[in-house]
Amino acid sequence: MLTREDNELITHTGPGTPMGELFRRFWLPALLPSELPEPDCAPIRLRIMSEDLVAFRDSSGRVGVVSSFCPHRRAPLFFGRNEEGGLRCVYHGWKFNTEGACVDMPSEPAESSFKDKVSLKAYPTREWGGVVWIYMGPAEHMPELLPRMEWALLPAEARSVGKSLQECNWLQVMEGDIDTAHISYLHGGRPPGVPKPTSATGAVDGAPRLTVIDDDIGYAYSGRRNMPDGSYYWRVTRFVLPMYAFIPQSDWPRACTGTVPIDDYHSWRWAFFFNAVGGSPNRFGPGGGMPRQTGQYTLGDGTVIDAVLPPQTKANSYMIDREVQRTKTYTGIQGIGMQDRAMTEGMGSICDRAEEHLGTTDVAIIAARRRLIKMARDLQDGLEPYAATHGEQYTVRSLDAVSPIAELETILTAFSKELLAPV
Repeated sequence: MLTREDNELITHTGPGTPMGELFRRFWLPALLPSELPEPDCAPIRLRIMSEDLVAFRDSSGRVGVVSSFCPHRRAPLFFGRNEEGGLRCVYHGWKFNTEGACVDMPSEPAESSFKDKVSLKAYPTREWGGVVWIYMGPAEHMPELLPRMEWALLPAEARSVGKSLQECNWLQVMEGDIDTAHISYLHGGRPPGVPKPTSATGAVDGAPRLTVIDDDIGYAYSGRRNMPDGSYYWRVTRFVLPMYAFIPQSDWPRACTGTVPIDDYHSWRWAFFFNAVGGSPNRFGPGGGMPRQTGQYTLGDGTVIDAVLPPQTKANSYMIDREVQRTKTYTGIQGIGMQDRAMTEGMGSICDRAEEHLGTTDVAIIAARRRLIKMARDLQDGLEPYAATHGEQYTVRSLDAVSPIAELETILTAFSKELLAPV
């Protein structure tokens, strides 16, 4: 459990909050390039880290992410004209480039220099690895390298990138991705290599033994399950700061997730599938489940953002089928992602962790919380996060394997070889 004070510190990420300032030291995934498909296309609305922004792709293809409101009379720039190298407010014609500079002010006399004194908040962006990234921290601390994760280093045809809106705080989503124990139950209880369970309680061994090994950019943790023949089934997950999880898979393609706060009550869950040996980059096919559609989502304060939305939502109980639950699957909810959402969103907008009762399979959850809280407090004391400026260390992998004999050295040797494999 966390104290309510610590829970507030780790879950609140708006401007000026300790955790918000920590996140802002990192390059964060913000958009799919397909959301801004061509130069001078329509702008889109987004909220990230509790800030309302508008993104547009200018005539030369550069992506700008700027404040939602024109600094003149606070008109919404979403309705602006994306034209000739800038976004023009349709209220009085003021125009801004991707760096936030006012490049035209037709409502003022031609000889006026007023436009040179007005600017719009704008954040640096980079487009790489199938993602549009944003940096929202102090300019003097902007990392030179983006995180060199394997999925971003591979050719475009070897990866599949998507995101989905989550109706809850970011930490609930991220903690679900670093929780190995729940796969024995929530997702049907049949990990690769484990015989089909004969009881409703899930996998053959639903109580994995966890070990956490810290490093400079996060940690690796193993979940060890007993196999019927006396061997061990291992799932080694990589948690990478501040919010990524490399989730074990038995074969290619592999998976990575990342969770970015929209505000304290909503988040984006990014999913990165990749295949370094050829073949499909996504084991679940396009979209990773039921069809999704582009639409609008209204946040709690009435602000509208543009989002990719699934048909299954909290409002329709994720289309749970009780007959399927009774006869075929553990949950009756279609899709691993939707099964996760039903649990994490069901905890409420912000989970009250003071009411938790954590057990032995929650070691990785506890380790992540402690690490993040310490880093946020260290930053308040002037200690910058090492991981943010060492993107070259982010080339890591997870591991899924069965050791033929029940010896720790066996799996650690295999783990080391896998982590050091060339990419």
